[in-house]
Amino acid sequence: MMYRLSNTSKKLTGSIDLTASKSESNRALIIQALCSDRFEITNLATAQDTQVLQQILKAEAESTASENHYDVGPAGTTMRFLTAYFAARPGTHVITGSDRMKKRPIGILVDALRSLGANITYLEKEGFAPLKIEGKTLKGGEVEIDGNVSSQFISALLLVSPAFQNGLVIKFKGEITSRPYINMTLKMLEEFGVYGVWQENSISVSKQKYTVEEDDFVYHVEGDWSAASYWYAFAALAEEADFTIRGLNHPSLQGDAIVADVFTFFGVKTEYIPDGIRITRTRIKDEHFGFDFSDCPDLAQTAALVTAGLQIPAFFNGLHTLRIKETDRIVALKNELSKIGVEVEILNDNSIKIKPEGAALRPEVIHTYDDHRMAMSFAALAMKVDHVTIEHPEVVKKSYPGFWNDLEKIGFTIEEI
Repeated sequence: MMYRLSNTSKKLTGSIDLTASKSESNRALIIQALCSDRFEITNLATAQDTQVLQQILKAEAESTASENHYDVGPAGTTMRFLTAYFAARPGTHVITGSDRMKKRPIGILVDALRSLGANITYLEKEGFAPLKIEGKTLKGGEVEIDGNVSSQFISALLLVSPAFQNGLVIKFKGEITSRPYINMTLKMLEEFGVYGVWQENSISVSKQKYTVEEDDFVYHVEGDWSAASYWYAFAALAEEADFTIRGLNHPSLQGDAIVADVFTFFGVKTEYIPDGIRITRTRIKDEHFGFDFSDCPDLAQTAALVTAGLQIPAFFNGLHTLRIKETDRIVALKNELSKIGVEVEILNDNSIKIKPEGAALRPEVIHTYDDHRMAMSFAALAMKVDHVTIEHPEVVKKSYPGFWNDLEKIGFTIEEI
């Protein structure tokens, strides 16, 4: 299946209610499963990753089997969070995933959990899913991890750390990347009475207990700032933009809220309003763009597409985690941007140069590589060309199932071809 997307006006106007954050939803679900006090989660993400996690946690809570088998599909966060969760829960669990999931390394998290007392076995290739986990109460203690690993490994450990007999101390080797995602996890722990302490290059969480203060406590999930980035891209490439996105907070727990600052460079102004934000088109700041995406890697594809569309030369750093996402996102960007005459020079696993000077932007068929962020970021090309065709548009269900419907609601034309 393919979608042909067009916008004849080249304007972004109107408003949407933004999809909820899957990052926040997934953390809330793990906390809910570990908390002895019951509470409600509202505005839970409809993202496939979140729905899979919710279904597995429900099935685990209701199961009476001696061994349970679960398939997370392509859901990376779900795989990592459940690995830590099942390691700290009584029972035997087998977790597998899609073919791509079986190629995404999980050895760093497994090694850390084993050092804390977990019993985890690889069923196929060493360092990769599927996993057999014989859960139990973990002793906890101290673990050392490279600071540049995926923040999801760190968050997975932090979310289950209150149940460790001796608490948890994570010592980081080298520079810490994706720190905002770790901070989001720590702030959510605080919402439920669990406190962690940053001390230089380490985090410590003593043995504690998740609690809620009120019997009728409700946790409301914010809209997804990562999803908002695609609307920023449409605004940056539009001839005119005056658009309202409802459901976002200021300040926000989410690190990707930095998109509001990043996109000032691309001529998008953000106004914070009571129920969200208003974005408008202004003047582009400069003729060259450089940014370190270590703390917000999920914004890199969107920013790359915008620099290509505006024909701004760019240098991107902090991209090392993009190699092990749904696809190798660095290679995917290079391949798809080349179709519209934009050269991407891969300097190393962490850095690229984007050279769009003189590119003849034209309608093209964009391959999505089973990656939701490729589909949504490249959709913004519709603001610069007659139309853009997206292969396998259904991949957006992983994080933003209503993306195409939201575009149609505000006047985009989408044809299935």
